[in-house]
Amino acid sequence: MEDFFEACGEAKKTAFSFKEPLIVHHHDADGVASGAIVVSAFLKEGRKFRRECIKKLDDNAIERYKKEKEIIFVDLGGGNERVNELQDVLIIDHHQTSEIKKHQINPLLYGIDGSDELSASGTAYFVFRNDVDLGIVGAVGDMQWPLTGANRKMLEEGVKSEKVTVEEDLKFYGRYSRPLVQFLAYSDDPYVPGISYREDRAFQLFKDLKIPIEEDGKGRVYADLDDGEKKKLISTIANIMIERGQISKVEELVGESYIFPLRPRNETYEANEFSTVLNACGRWGHAEVGISVCLGEKNGYEKARGLLQIHRKMLRGGMEYTAGNMQDFGNFFFLDGRGHINESIIGTVCGMATQQSWKKPIVGIAKGENATIKISTRGTRRLVNEGLNLGKMLRESVADIGGVGGGHRIAAGASIPKEKINEFLLMLSKKLEKLD
Repeated sequence: MEDFFEACGEAKKTAFSFKEPLIVHHHDADGVASGAIVVSAFLKEGRKFRRECIKKLDDNAIERYKKEKEIIFVDLGGGNERVNELQDVLIIDHHQTSEIKKHQINPLLYGIDGSDELSASGTAYFVFRNDVDLGIVGAVGDMQWPLTGANRKMLEEGVKSEKVTVEEDLKFYGRYSRPLVQFLAYSDDPYVPGISYREDRAFQLFKDLKIPIEEDGKGRVYADLDDGEKKKLISTIANIMIERGQISKVEELVGESYIFPLRPRNETYEANEFSTVLNACGRWGHAEVGISVCLGEKNGYEKARGLLQIHRKMLRGGMEYTAGNMQDFGNFFFLDGRGHINESIIGTVCGMATQQSWKKPIVGIAKGENATIKISTRGTRRLVNEGLNLGKMLRESVADIGGVGGGHRIAAGASIPKEKINEFLLMLSKKLEKLD
């Protein structure tokens, strides 16, 4: 990684050589976190900048950016060779890339897996060496959990600086922020049969286990439980899943989580919760709120909580729709979310629906902007090991039908004209057929 770290130093010099760059970042958790790292670095140096968040770097965006003298692309830019048409550019990215002549810092160019070992946030951290917690949040938000490779190096630096601690515990969302009943009822990754989305049954379970949900008149959260209560709850959940034939899911209950002791004990205290907050802000068109939260501004947090409620509600609705509308298209599972699932969360829903035991990927679609269709695909680690490369497949499948796409081997997205959907599905199916 020494060559990579040296290149990060050069990228920092390039960034700070710009007089007043436009910082352009993606709208997902990794994009907002990495954008915030760059913004924070410029603020600390007292340097001028402007900032913008976008969903995709398409031809319309490229044409708009031609008037800009200096641009720093964060969590995008490496997948669209038309950036070569722009003026002074620095790219901080981790997606699959080719034919880029502008200055780019990307772990993939140094033998570091950008889909597993380092996200855009981690890359931005190594460039500017600030906000290690945001580097970890972006990695977790990009499903790079548990942290390995260069991510592990970043984690070690965070632990050494006492800005990060590592816990081995129940992986459910909201350990530090959600009241116990809601914590259990609305934690759906993994889904607990008979409990998930049922507050009455979650309440009864705590009653049966004699675990108080209040103490001194105040509602308890999971982090308030003692070790005995935690073990009792985890064991009961595991038994429920085993009885319902979900033995393979039991091992997903407990795992590594990353805590930020310098942050308030709210949704920004733990990496998984923090990443969901940033996803909610960015995907619902308020990246500036997510940036504010990253910078520790109190007014930003209150706004973010409202967006988070909307985000979780929409995800629940998406998962409920998915349960009865997944189709088997032979070489892939297909989810037509048009009119039911917002384009901002179709990728997240596909990711939540994907089972590691699946022997083929899932393709989800939703209505996009300007008469387009948003496409999101997700695979499994085993499929990637067998040769699946969704980023390459999507980029090639949409290139000749007026679309733009790309991403990682395990997860990728694209946008195409709505009348080209059948043509796209046929092309993708043929590419997937070659893997058999």
